[in-house]
Amino acid sequence: MRDDPVAQLKRWEDAGAHWAVLDRHAHSVTVALYRCDGGEEVDRFSSADPALLAYVRERDTSW
Repeated sequence: MRDDPVAQLKRWEDAGAHWAVLDRHAHSVTVALYRCDGGEEVDRFSSADPALLAYVRERDTSW
């Protein structure tokens, strides 16, 4: 099991990297993680974690 997905996104942002919601449904999201230059996708994950859904509710990207 992965870390807390909100903590993962915050660490990613704190490191200067970016993320984007690729797919959004009522009860889950798929998020891509990108290099700090906004370039290539490094990883992606899907989650139904309620805290993550709330965190990305009004955001599509970290840019």
